[in-house]
Amino acid sequence: MASTPKEIASEFLPFIRVYKDGTVERLMGSPYVPPSARDPETGVSSKDIIISDNPKISARLFLPQTLDQNVQNQKLPVLVYFHGGGFCFESAFSSDHHRFLNRLVSKAQVVAVSVEYRLAPEVPIPICYQDCWDALQWVASHTENEDVGAANKEPWLLNYGDCGKVYIGGDSAGGNIVHNIAMKAGTESSSVKLVGAFMSHTYFLSSKPLGSEPKGEEFKNYVPCMVWSFLNPSTPGGIDSPMVNPAGPGAPSLAGLGCSKLLVCVSSKDELRDRGVWYYDLVKGSGFKGEVELFEVEGEEHAFHILSEAETQNVKKMINRLASFLV
Repeated sequence: MASTPKEIASEFLPFIRVYKDGTVERLMGSPYVPPSARDPETGVSSKDIIISDNPKISARLFLPQTLDQNVQNQKLPVLVYFHGGGFCFESAFSSDHHRFLNRLVSKAQVVAVSVEYRLAPEVPIPICYQDCWDALQWVASHTENEDVGAANKEPWLLNYGDCGKVYIGGDSAGGNIVHNIAMKAGTESSSVKLVGAFMSHTYFLSSKPLGSEPKGEEFKNYVPCMVWSFLNPSTPGGIDSPMVNPAGPGAPSLAGLGCSKLLVCVSSKDELRDRGVWYYDLVKGSGFKGEVELFEVEGEEHAFHILSEAETQNVKKMINRLASFLV
């Protein structure tokens, strides 16, 4: 007997479809790949770990090859990374982000923690910020003088990570998460001390189009606007929510960013390019006491350094710039 087709509740093509039984079908995104004891291209080791069972937060850890795992007290900077994917697809375990972090960890010589946060629409978008904040707090907990055998302590971080040198980074929606986490780090009392934050091709919006963004009625059909509206139909402020508009009504001053330095990366052919430049200008004019830099790659589109299988000259240029930031 043929099964009855599931009824569609809503969909946002070509990205996602939601069924009336609550299940979600993701129509985009790169495939899952397992961690590797040694990546054949870079020699980077990776493994998956659970940060929290309730709520469910996991991560993929990356360790560079040149680190001798038999020698104690080799301490490297720690990068906590938030993947992109419009808040609703992609993963810390997806092939494109796995490939990118292998390359970056090898070049930068850092220990990386790529966070598997919960996605919309199964949970509302603010949950991803809390998941990533919890993951960052977990990383910071490795600086405390606790028994190394204590539950939920990670040997790679204990033995090789300098948790006094923590960075955060992310692409696209992950860059948006970087902003929100850096603001939280600057306003909340916690053990998290961020040396720096980088964001690439970051997802920001406002109700006022700028630069190359479509104007008038066409702005409503602009894909970044449609993504936010689909996933957050009842968010106070809509696309002027401080979560996505750092200059919107009620948004805290960017002078409060809780890091010592900030790198904003854009690409000339990315539709979000002008938003990245706008954010850089906002930070520059905010009274932020740290260092802020804008880095642009010409001739490239959105998240090219994540999506490119080939390590092109521009991919190398991007990786090298990020690596030089993580010192």
